[in-house]
Amino acid sequence: MAQHIPETSSPEKLTPPNKISSGQAPSDKIRPEKPSPPQLVFGEILSFAYDTFCSNKVRFALTSLGMVIGTASLILVVTIGMTGKQYILNQIQSIGTNWIYAEYQGGAQRVTNAPDDPLTLDDMNAARQEVPGIVAASPVVPLADRIPVGNGKERDVQILGVYPEYSVVRNLVVVSGRFFDAQDEQAHNKVGVITEKLARDLFGSPQNAPGKLIKISGLPFTVIGTFKERVDTFGQSEVTDNTIDIPYSVSRYFTDTSKVKQIYFSVTDPSMVVPATAQIKRIIQSRHRPESVYNVENLTQLVSVAEKTANALTYVLLAIAAIVLLVSGIGIMNIMLATVSSRIREIGIRKAIGATNSEIKFQFLSEAILISVGGGLIGVVIGLAIPYSVRFLTEYRIPISGLSAIVAIVVSSLVGVLFGTIPATRAAKLDPVESLRYE
Repeated sequence: MAQHIPETSSPEKLTPPNKISSGQAPSDKIRPEKPSPPQLVFGEILSFAYDTFCSNKVRFALTSLGMVIGTASLILVVTIGMTGKQYILNQIQSIGTNWIYAEYQGGAQRVTNAPDDPLTLDDMNAARQEVPGIVAASPVVPLADRIPVGNGKERDVQILGVYPEYSVVRNLVVVSGRFFDAQDEQAHNKVGVITEKLARDLFGSPQNAPGKLIKISGLPFTVIGTFKERVDTFGQSEVTDNTIDIPYSVSRYFTDTSKVKQIYFSVTDPSMVVPATAQIKRIIQSRHRPESVYNVENLTQLVSVAEKTANALTYVLLAIAAIVLLVSGIGIMNIMLATVSSRIREIGIRKAIGATNSEIKFQFLSEAILISVGGGLIGVVIGLAIPYSVRFLTEYRIPISGLSAIVAIVVSSLVGVLFGTIPATRAAKLDPVESLRYE
């Protein structure tokens, strides 16, 4: 007899555990999120680069040494160029930036011999009247004589007949006593001023010279002062070591002509030098024969040549400093390439845990920049310390360019970026699987 199996009053329906209820959309299925790769912040990458630098101090220090030398050289080169330019310009300005001189060169070639047509005092007076801005002028009449120096000996001297304004035009330095003035000129006083070296040879020192007598062509002249050129021209000017300046009116006692060898002018402002030079030449030429040649010059061209020479020297030295920086940049690139080769497995591990190519690239690039900028900062300190120490130890004020320090820092940074890009790019392109298998 078959048994009857009783039914439960409320049978429970079992739902498969993975079955989705009819009220839930397929798109609402919960999926586990894949962990995103860790993003290294800027500070972490720099910190990692610094740790790498500290673990290889000697290697990275030797690499950055080239950058130290290069940046220090760049600053010193600019300092040397500026110092040389300042020195040359100071020398020229000490002679006189407002200085104009005129002299007779000779006559053009002619079939018949013509007499000389030298400058005269009237030429100077005409230029002073017609050219605006001239504040001082002086003729120069050179004479030669032998003066007794004691013990029956004589000495060859050069005598210059000049106006009192000559000391202003030529920017002379009165060492002792005074220079003769307009009253001495008008009174035809037989006075003179001698060079510092001649005073030392004749009287022992420049201070002993004022009040002493010197006989010129048998006439006694009283020495009232001693002078020197503000800048040593090494005998390339009309002033020599054995020069005596006397009033022009007195120099006429020894010559029967009004011709002068040179005429010196001084204008009120350096900007007037060039136009005044052209006007003086035109006036002098109009007063003489057309074939006569006169040289009217100023120091403007000399200043321009000096500036160009100093700039050219600076550019040459900058090129040398640039070569040093280039060599140091190549050294940084070589050491970073070697670093990439020695850290291939490390790169693979970092990529395996989620580091992106840009993070790997920036890590190695930051190491290269750290080397170059660190060396650049040390080089800047050295480059600035040397001129400052010279200024501290001596009275000479060496010009220091703050711009050169900024340029040196920028250049060192660019060197790090340019020469660190190739090794960083190479590290970023490594295959993580191959890197992990690298031994």
